[in-house]
Amino acid sequence: MRSVFVLLAIPALVVGALALAGPAQDLPRGEAPLRPNPIPEINGMVFVPAGEFTMGSSSEQLLKMAEVDEFPQRRVFVDDFYIDLHEVTNAQYKVFLDSTKVEAPPKWIDNSYGLGEDGLPVISITWEEATAYAKWVHKRLPTEAEWEKAARGVDGRTFPWGDSFDRALANNGEQLMPIMSYPAGISVYGCYDMAGNASEWVDGRYEAYPRGPDDFLPRGVPDRHEMFSKERRVYRGGSWNTFSKYLRCANREHTSPGKKWIYVGFRCAQDPSWKQK
Repeated sequence: MRSVFVLLAIPALVVGALALAGPAQDLPRGEAPLRPNPIPEINGMVFVPAGEFTMGSSSEQLLKMAEVDEFPQRRVFVDDFYIDLHEVTNAQYKVFLDSTKVEAPPKWIDNSYGLGEDGLPVISITWEEATAYAKWVHKRLPTEAEWEKAARGVDGRTFPWGDSFDRALANNGEQLMPIMSYPAGISVYGCYDMAGNASEWVDGRYEAYPRGPDDFLPRGVPDRHEMFSKERRVYRGGSWNTFSKYLRCANREHTSPGKKWIYVGFRCAQDPSWKQK
């Protein structure tokens, strides 16, 4: 019953989260985009305005919790986009499954999830299946930069809510929880569960970040160039069954796009109408 209640409560929470996002104040590079005013609302999504943000981790952070694949930290410009308020749920994915006759997730029985699980994030989905769902709903997977900006905002915070981990703000407990179960842990733009619960596929290959001539790793930190592979895809956000260091906004995880993991789901992004070709 809990998950059913959560789904019914979404419309009211969507309005609240959109209000939290506030006006489009990020500073765009160069000339301001020709946005409509006010920004159109899309049900179940939040708007992230164009502008630069801090992506990745610094050399100092590598000596604490960060991983070498997050280095170097740099300022990245991201154009206007929308992103889902929450992770795609079992109930949402079943509509896609019933309409397209794609293969159900492994633990579903007779093409359906368990009783009371409609509000849980859909998991055990391959990158290809997540991409197909996004295309079916006329959306796409977010890029790594879009996902990270939506999670951490423009101030370089470590977690969606700030720099200190708080177990009460994210699900890295013993089991998957219904979407939006941790409302105090939303990102600055109003996105739920960008730390913990289900990890999320993004539209990115597992490649090294570009480095400049002054980007030196701290002494004693191995470079590990051999770990990168264009054949692997990235997922973000950490999950319900992992440690807090993996819930950081900058953390990157990777696997084969055809793999299904019980802790990996996804959310979708969308280009605004004034940017679509």
